[in-house]
Amino acid sequence: MEESSDLYDVYEAISPAPWAEDHQHMEDLDNVECLRRKIKYYFMNPCEKYHARGRKPWKLFLQIIKIAIITIQLVSFGLSNQMVVTFKEENLMAFKHLFLKGYVDGGMDTYAVYRQADVYDHIDYIIREYGHLHNITVGNHAYEKNGTFYTPLSVCQEFYRNGTIFPGSETFEIDAQVDTDCREIYPMYQPTLRDSLSDFEIHFKRMLSVKITFVLKAINLQTVRHRELPDCYDFNVTITFNNKAHSGRIKIDLENDVDINECRDWKVTGASARNINLTVLFDCLIIITCLTSFSLCTRSVIKGIRLLFEYKHYCKNRLSKDVPWSDKSEFVNGWYILIIVSDTLTIIGSILKIEIQTKVLTSYDVCSIFLGTGTMFVWIGVIRYMGYFRKYNILILTLRAAFPNVIRFICCAGIIYLSYCFCGWIVLGPYHEKFRTLNTVSECLFSLINGDDMFPTFKNMKQKSSLVWTFSRVYLYTFVSLFIYMILSLFITIITDTYDTIKQQQQSGTPTSELQKFLSECKDLPNSGVYRLDENSCFFDHCINRFRKHQERLTSEA
Repeated sequence: MEESSDLYDVYEAISPAPWAEDHQHMEDLDNVECLRRKIKYYFMNPCEKYHARGRKPWKLFLQIIKIAIITIQLVSFGLSNQMVVTFKEENLMAFKHLFLKGYVDGGMDTYAVYRQADVYDHIDYIIREYGHLHNITVGNHAYEKNGTFYTPLSVCQEFYRNGTIFPGSETFEIDAQVDTDCREIYPMYQPTLRDSLSDFEIHFKRMLSVKITFVLKAINLQTVRHRELPDCYDFNVTITFNNKAHSGRIKIDLENDVDINECRDWKVTGASARNINLTVLFDCLIIITCLTSFSLCTRSVIKGIRLLFEYKHYCKNRLSKDVPWSDKSEFVNGWYILIIVSDTLTIIGSILKIEIQTKVLTSYDVCSIFLGTGTMFVWIGVIRYMGYFRKYNILILTLRAAFPNVIRFICCAGIIYLSYCFCGWIVLGPYHEKFRTLNTVSECLFSLINGDDMFPTFKNMKQKSSLVWTFSRVYLYTFVSLFIYMILSLFITIITDTYDTIKQQQQSGTPTSELQKFLSECKDLPNSGVYRLDENSCFFDHCINRFRKHQERLTSEA
């Protein structure tokens, strides 16, 4: 009897009791089921999460409010920016009519001079018109002042340092160093170039350019009608006589750089000015809303990454295999990343907008890029919520599934496209205006792919060289045939095949990935009540199940 007792003690020390192994197995099953419910809850839509745990979809409400107020902000900024752009463009057009002799609207591409006397005549015309600006302009333009004196008009000539050119004997000697000769003219006292600078001479054979620069000031009064304080503008006007080609044709161009400043002193009567504090307060509200959205979406992204690590740990320890990249990407919600980027851009744009309204900055273009891109991403994010409907969801799934294949296809097609760009630029450039630069070549070929400008592209090819003309026909016909009839058809085929595949998967309802198979084993519906436990209560749920099963085992043994 003692020997049997010793044998029992040895057996008990070497191998664990059967009931301990059963409890360990039940514990693992409960942990897996808890993980499965957590992951399934993470992938639920806001309505399902509300039925599962009774939590209101605050992120959904916040996104709807954010879309509304950001759109209002963008429209308000766009209307204000539109007045600024209109004022700039109309002033540029006014300066061309004031200072360019014989200028006609739309004739800037062909505006040039061909005689030496015409060059001097045009320069004198600019100086004379600038000197009589107060008497001829219909706008509120004025000269810039530096203290009590007006800033002068500057005439600068760029030319090669030395050079003797004899085209008749086909000989030349040139010094490539470029010198600049600048003269300052006060046209209000000296009416013409000859009167002010009698020793100023233009070296036409060596001349590269002549630049005339001056500054004019104006006030944008149209904003008063919209209850906004007018801004003061500094127009830095540059008129260039371009002779770099030395082809006998000197092109004339007028450019206008604008600086926007807050007016030093102002008084508005007859209209109530809009309280700028309300606009700034509205922008601050948008910043706070975007910060809240940024925090909530960042928390969701972090939660998804944590669930990914738990799922990887389960697959590695229980299944002894790694999680594929397709399943890993499911845990990183791209829509949340898009919203985070959108919130960041909107916050930066709103800060710049506040600084513009308070006249600290005048960078409308930078602010427009941030606000415009942020609003675009916000509206694109609406597609996420449309994906909760079955008919819209198939479109989103198709785009996501086809994206990798589309990117690979575009890379291959892009190589062929670039080869045609380089070839067309170097061969057809001298004979066709649409192939003069790589930029225009790319725009022309992209238009041909979409079926635009096809006949003019063929027709405008110059027939000076029969060899190049024949090559252009082969070039254009092969490009159109290759891209329209083959490459675009293959591109459409990729999309349609992906659409058919996704549609068949939805109709069959069979899980296609390891993650979907793992989640399909959870049969708990959102309104079943099992999800109302907190995420951290899985341990207590596991203990209750163990106690219940242990009581059932004791009852059966008794």
